Amino acid sequence: MNKKLAAALSGTAVLVLVLSGCGDDSEEKVNDWAKKVCDAAEPQIQKRADAQQAIISTAADGEPADIQAADSKAFADIAAADNALAKAVRDAGVPPVENGEQLQNDAVKELEATAAEYLKLKDQIDGLNPDDQQKFADGLQGVADGLKKIETMDQEALNKLQSGELGAAMAKQPGCQRADASSPASGSSASPAA
Repeated sequence: MNKKLAAALSGTAVLVLVLSGCGDDSEEKVNDWAKKVCDAAEPQIQKRADAQQAIISTAADGEPADIQAADSKAFADIAAADNALAKAVRDAGVPPVENGEQLQNDAVKELEATAAEYLKLKDQIDGLNPDDQQKFADGLQGVADGLKKIETMDQEALNKLQSGELGAAMAKQPGCQRADASSPASGSSASPAA
């Protein structure tokens, strides 16, 4: 069951990959916009990578209580990161591309919706009883199903931003480069990444 959860979580890395997929005056304006977003996004991308690694590491061989604690913290961290990413996109202003306002509004709305879904998963995992292994395993399946839904939302949230000029500009920014998980945060029950 834990491997199913870990597999489902690997799909949530889509947002990080999307962001990491992250010559005239208009090009300069697009690059400036991407820099604003990516500079603000960098710590959030790292937070997401660390949270996903904690979930995967703990799911591999963790006890139910450890899995519950790691997942709960990770879901809260990812929700906070998504909300911060939404703020970064909003604060950067309207992207200087065709339909920029619509792209911005859609990305912000979808990132905030994804954050809300992660908080629902946090509540769901918090509500499981780690002392009843069968019920806990069954509950994890529900969490994994919720993660599959969020994977789709994550993908849709920034698909439009990663296309065309914006995607090319974001891909050049160091702040939008793919983050490798750092060692788990103190208080995390996850094992260190190999």
